[in-house]
Amino acid sequence: MVSGIVPAVVSAIWDCLVEDFMAVPTTETWRSIAEQFEERWNFPLCCGALDGKHVVLKAPPNSGSQFFNYKGTFSIVLLAVVDANYRFRVIDVGGFGRTSDGGILANSAFGRALRAGTVHLPADQPLPAAEHRGPQPHCFVADEAFPLLRNLMRPFPGRILPRDKRIFNYRLSRARLVVENAFGILAAQWRMYHRVLDVQPEVAEKCVKATCVLHNFLRMTAQTPGAGGSITGSEVEPLPGLGRVGANNSAREAIRVRETFSAFFSTEGVVPWQHN
Repeated sequence: MVSGIVPAVVSAIWDCLVEDFMAVPTTETWRSIAEQFEERWNFPLCCGALDGKHVVLKAPPNSGSQFFNYKGTFSIVLLAVVDANYRFRVIDVGGFGRTSDGGILANSAFGRALRAGTVHLPADQPLPAAEHRGPQPHCFVADEAFPLLRNLMRPFPGRILPRDKRIFNYRLSRARLVVENAFGILAAQWRMYHRVLDVQPEVAEKCVKATCVLHNFLRMTAQTPGAGGSITGSEVEPLPGLGRVGANNSAREAIRVRETFSAFFSTEGVVPWQHN
C-alpha cells in the first residue's frame, strides 16, 4: 500500500546510515568532540550541546492531552546532543509534547545513562593551565530548561549576577548555540519541519530519525552552502523549562563543578573577546 511506502523508506534510510553517520559515541569519540569544542567554541571538556525541538503533528486519535504542548499544538519532541560541527551525536525522538525538556531527558535512555554514569565519557582531567583546580568532569551544556548535574551544565539563574557568573553564562550560551543552529539547519533542509505532519506519531518518529541521520550524512560528505552554521536558531521552538532550580534541588558536586568552570573562565580561561 502507498501508506506503507514512507515508513519503509525512512526506516531503510536510518538502518543503512546510522552505523556510519550516527554510531553510539565511544570514549575516544567524546574526547575528540571535547577537543573540538575547546578549539572552536572555547569551552573545554564539553562533549556536546543538548536541547529539544517540537515536531508538530495533527492530533493523534484518542491521544488525550499527551501530545498537546504549551503552544496549543500537538507534537513529539526531538531531544539531541550536537557536536562542535553541528552534527547530531545522540538523539531521542518521541517524547510527548506536553513534557518539559527536563522530563524528556529524565525519561530518555541518554538521560538515564547520564545519571548512571554509563555514557562512557572520558576520565576527569584538569582544565587547561588550571591543574591547581583539580580534575574536572567532561560535561554537556544546556539551557535553563534542564537540571544541573555533574556532567550537565546549565546557566546560573537570575538577571543580576556577579561578573564571573555572567561570563560563565555567556561562554555556556555561546557553546550551546551549536544545537540551536543544528536545528535551524535541519529545518531549512527538510520541509516537513515547516508544516503539521498528518501521520501517526510512530511514523513521525521514523521520519525525524531519517532526517537527522541524513543531516549528518550531508555534513560529513559534502560542504553545502550554509553548512558552517550561518542559519540561526530561529527555527527552534523552545520547550517549557524547569524554572529556577535552587541549591536544594542540585547535587552539591554539580554546583561545585559549575563554580569551578565559572572561576576558570574569569582567570586562566579568559579570552580577549568575552563580554564582561
